[in-house]
Amino acid sequence: MIIDLKKVKIFLSPGFTDMRKQINSLSAIASEKVKENIFRQNIFLFCSKNRKHLKILYWDRNGFCLWWKRLERDKFPWPRNKKEATLLSYDELKMLLNGIDFFKVHQKLDYKKVS
Repeated sequence: MIIDLKKVKIFLSPGFTDMRKQINSLSAIASEKVKENIFRQNIFLFCSKNRKHLKILYWDRNGFCLWWKRLERDKFPWPRNKKEATLLSYDELKMLLNGIDFFKVHQKLDYKKVS
């Protein structure tokens, strides 16, 4: 099945995940971190400690699908320590897969006066 990424919710699991985990363990992690039904058409992203491996888990009509991406060079930008799963937009997913670290965007400065 082809997923329309603009119509699904994309959840990122902050911190690092043991990449030896397969569908059963990853689906359990996803259900613990997300307060939604994991059997809906949602996508869950998991990253390895060295940030070179990414697993994508989703439900497809009658079973889970698991994709794996391994980078030969570079690393995925990845948040280290939020307690709950982070909801990403389609554009953020594209940036993540392209290596753009949108997690470290410039903070908005709010000055009251010029000194």
